Amino acid sequence: MLQIHNNLTRRKETFQPIDPANVRMYVCGMTVYDMCHIGHARVLVVFDVVYRYLCEVFGAEHVTYVRNITDIDDKIIQRASENHEPIDSLTDRYIEEMNRDAGALGVRQPNQEPRATLHMQQIIEMIATLVEKGYAYAADNGDVYYDVSQFDGYGRLSGKHIEDLRAGERIAVDEAKQDPLDFVLWKAAKEGEPAWDSLWGKGRPGWHIECSAMSTHCLGHHFDIHGGGLDLQFPHHENEIAQSEAATGETFVNVWMHNGFVRVDEEKMSKSLGNFFTIRDVLQQYAPEVLRYFILSSHYRSPLNYSDQHLDNAKGALTTLYTALRGHEAVEAAPLSADYVERFRTAMDDDFNTPEAQSVLFELAHEINRQADPGLAQQAAATLKYLGGLLGLLQQSPQAFLQGEGGGDAPDSDVIEALIRQRTEARANKDFAESDRIRDELHDQGVILEDGPGGTTWRRV
Repeated sequence: MLQIHNNLTRRKETFQPIDPANVRMYVCGMTVYDMCHIGHARVLVVFDVVYRYLCEVFGAEHVTYVRNITDIDDKIIQRASENHEPIDSLTDRYIEEMNRDAGALGVRQPNQEPRATLHMQQIIEMIATLVEKGYAYAADNGDVYYDVSQFDGYGRLSGKHIEDLRAGERIAVDEAKQDPLDFVLWKAAKEGEPAWDSLWGKGRPGWHIECSAMSTHCLGHHFDIHGGGLDLQFPHHENEIAQSEAATGETFVNVWMHNGFVRVDEEKMSKSLGNFFTIRDVLQQYAPEVLRYFILSSHYRSPLNYSDQHLDNAKGALTTLYTALRGHEAVEAAPLSADYVERFRTAMDDDFNTPEAQSVLFELAHEINRQADPGLAQQAAATLKYLGGLLGLLQQSPQAFLQGEGGGDAPDSDVIEALIRQRTEARANKDFAESDRIRDELHDQGVILEDGPGGTTWRRV
């Protein structure tokens, strides 16, 4: 039975979907005004694995994954102004870049990817419902605010108490809201900013209302899982609950999942500290699958400490797994090892314990390497590739991974193959000094030669 840690109840619970034939998950996606960073990479990869495993358990045809795009926001408006370009041009470009990064990391496209600007009708209708029910009010300045005092359950997701929150807040002189905790649902139009017609005049939505409107439109008033980064738990997700349940009169979400922060050399990743890395930065030095493996090497709820050493370790781990698969490429028809599959699923059923699941992959690699029976070795290889696929790993050919581009001044494949032929000829002529020279030359260039009964194979360090 799949157990998931529910941040709403602060404990692991057996996952029981509302409708097993229609499992529904919504994840807060990107605000598209800049390149995605490694914090975004973690959200993308973590919930891609959750999606893959839900499809494994319930069947892909029974799982709906929605990940939104915020394409109207203060930061977007500011960046477009700084760039002297239309907002649509900015957001379209960064959506394309986001999809490029996600594709490189092996992240599957969600079933639906709603954009805020294309759901303005649903947003306005939800705000109107909240005003009608007395949960929101139109202020004198044209803004519309949510009245937090009207919602009894406010704070239960984050564990915060209204009075404690109110004590730490202040209302600026020019703000029209009635309480420091009230938050904006609709912002009155400002000169030069995009705006839409509404019951309260021209304006645009606040950030929080977007996700409530898009998630309930795509998945219904009550669905199974809502995910996102831990930084969104308060106030964003807290506000989503308040808005959605007040508007619909129904429970919003059963299970709330949040992935932990990314740290860089034990410090929180921050532009101000100069330790901020985009996905594209990292992929200049490491293969995308290495970054994906690294992200999954920590439990999704734990902090993830980014460092070159940890990425080097991830590269070494993948090298071990792909080396075991070399020579076993055609394994699709081979049977699977039920024992290893069961142990892998036990790990994943325990709140998506990917580090433990990865350890099962290494046991399989060891099984392949020690197995004298070719049939049993093929079975272990088939199981390794199948289980790796549930994590979005090990789907390249071993040769493609092990002999991938070296970068910099590293020799290309044709040069390496030519030197190996020269070395083979030198060995045939018993010119071992020349053979050793070529081997050492390649080693110095990051290429490891491995001699075996079938000849010499190679891989990059």
